[in-house]
Amino acid sequence: MKFAAAIALAALTSVNAFVAPKANRAATQLAMSDYRTSVRDNVDVGVGGPLAGGMGGRDLAEIWDNSSPVIVQGGSLRTWSFANPAIESVQVLLKTEGRPLDADVELWQGPDNTPHKMRVYVEDGALRTFNAVIGTPRGPNTVAIRNIGQLEFPLDAVVRPDRDDGLAANIASVAQRSETIQGGALRTYPFNPTVDSVAIILKTDGRPLNARIELLQGPNNNKQVVELYTEDGLDRPFFAIVETPGSGNVVRVVNTAPVEFPLYASVDAYRVGGGGDWADDGLMIGRAF
Repeated sequence: MKFAAAIALAALTSVNAFVAPKANRAATQLAMSDYRTSVRDNVDVGVGGPLAGGMGGRDLAEIWDNSSPVIVQGGSLRTWSFANPAIESVQVLLKTEGRPLDADVELWQGPDNTPHKMRVYVEDGALRTFNAVIGTPRGPNTVAIRNIGQLEFPLDAVVRPDRDDGLAANIASVAQRSETIQGGALRTYPFNPTVDSVAIILKTDGRPLNARIELLQGPNNNKQVVELYTEDGLDRPFFAIVETPGSGNVVRVVNTAPVEFPLYASVDAYRVGGGGDWADDGLMIGRAF
């Protein structure tokens, strides 16, 4: 009996000798974005970050103060060329002295090639400036801004390279929620009065991007409208900051493409003011997803 027990014990010991040791699965903070060269290539864009929730963010007034705006008179066209292929995205900022802003923004890449187009309308270009980042991979690229307003409605424009730690990085760090908007569908995002500005990211899986972004304040009262086209929503995603002063602000995103061309939208509070018994993320309680 003792002999049989000894044999069984030896057999179990020999089996355990062939069991592979368990790997040490210590959690790490390594992310794929650590190996990317720009925010535009980051597959995790839209998942939140250190500025998530809209608290903080880069001050747009600082960008205006550190730049030299170019005046674009009504009916005229101005261009900005970027020959350096290392510039993968540029900031486009537009404002007026309080008059309406109506402009066409295009990205030119080679002869008769316009991979990015925007039609921008803002009711008050001083209260709600237009702030966006567009992708410019594989230079040279040229950004063209045409003021399609009348001569009495000039606008100020700033077009400059966006660095890896620039405006697009800040927008990506606060845009937490990402949802699919099928072709022909729309989504609305109401915000409470404490939200001063909203971060928006629109992208696709490589298909063309056709969308309409509206800022509503009251029934059918458009304060800002952006009609957007991008030939490749993965190579050239759209980043924007929409200023939302006052109360009753609703951001509406419409996918104007056919049903075969869905898009992915991330809309979140970028800068939140003080006061008010509201949710921490700045979104109105009872919002439907």
